[in-house]
Amino acid sequence: MSAPHVEHVEMTGHIVDSLLLPKVLDAILSRGGRYHIETLKLGERQDDPSFVRIEVRADSPDQLDAILAEVHPHGAVPAQSEDCRTLAADLDGAFPDGFYCSTNFRTQVKLNGEWVDVEDQEMDCGIVVDPEGGAARCLPMTAVKTGDRVLVGRRGTRVFPPEAEMRKHELFEFMASPVSSERPKAVSVREIASAMRKTRAAGDKVLAVLGPAVVHTGGAELVAKLVREGFINVLFAGNALATHDMEQAFYGTSLGVSLDRGLPTDEGHEHHLRTINTIRRMGGIKKAVEAGRLKSGIMYECATRNVPFVLAGSIRDDGPLPEVVTDALAAQDAMRKLIPGVGFCLMVATTLHSIAVGNLLPAWVKVACVDISPATVTKLMDRGSTQTVGIVSDAEPFIRALVTELDKGGA
Repeated sequence: MSAPHVEHVEMTGHIVDSLLLPKVLDAILSRGGRYHIETLKLGERQDDPSFVRIEVRADSPDQLDAILAEVHPHGAVPAQSEDCRTLAADLDGAFPDGFYCSTNFRTQVKLNGEWVDVEDQEMDCGIVVDPEGGAARCLPMTAVKTGDRVLVGRRGTRVFPPEAEMRKHELFEFMASPVSSERPKAVSVREIASAMRKTRAAGDKVLAVLGPAVVHTGGAELVAKLVREGFINVLFAGNALATHDMEQAFYGTSLGVSLDRGLPTDEGHEHHLRTINTIRRMGGIKKAVEAGRLKSGIMYECATRNVPFVLAGSIRDDGPLPEVVTDALAAQDAMRKLIPGVGFCLMVATTLHSIAVGNLLPAWVKVACVDISPATVTKLMDRGSTQTVGIVSDAEPFIRALVTELDKGGA
């Protein structure tokens, strides 16, 4: 007996070589549904798109809805697409029930019969629509206001998974698996250097997300050189990275340990707190630079070269520094404002900040995550940042190799 509830979906693009079509068919079967491929047009050449129309059958409306929800992120959209449906938000800070939950993939909604790109693409948000202006954008839950027209359901929406637009010559194809401690580091570093050069040449920004181990392992001056030479254009970090960077500039230590000798110094445990106090007394990092008190390091280079940064606070922070954003939602918003124009993101030695920033980035921004623990990259990918590739390495050796590679020049 055939399943009585039917929907037709279509897919277009590189759906075969990217394995999206098999994923959709498997999702239908794993949910207990049935399918019939009504039309299949394969691209004749590597760059030609393919097209498929699939009849999906299920035993109940709920089962059919579950199937459609699972295949939608793979680019399968209803064949008879109508305009998207919206409801007015009835509360500040909450979406209407049944709201569409966004992904980090490129998304379009249908307004007045036309497909419109969703702006500010970000995962785990809603989509607010302006039907009269013909516009749509992702909006975090806390930012929604009463009366905003919020997209509900999946009708009139379509997504473009990265796999559908990939080519085998694309950057990072050399990393067939997301993270491995056995992958040749030299090859990985060379490709990341190439990505940073290409990003800069294209006029896009390189975002660095850094943890305090960058300083502890002796990499602060190397990162400062990257800022100085224009290879880092935006910095996201926490109170610790900035504090220990400036502690090194003031005292030559990080957490009281001499970076020259690798040994604790007398009363060195006080250095980080004295550093914070000095900056707070002077009114901030930039004022400390202007007064000639801060003369080197990552934060010095950011301040002198007007490289924007966001320091997001933590419950464990000492001080903190005046620039640290202690409200988590305000820190998210500050980061969101600096993400447009980012073409490449380098994350080094910071699990929580890496995951936080990964949640904010659209899927087309390539990410390289470097950490001594493979679990950091795994967690990042599990959260949905599938564009991430990883290198298992301590911070300073990786950064030193990257600077050496960038110093070579080339394409």
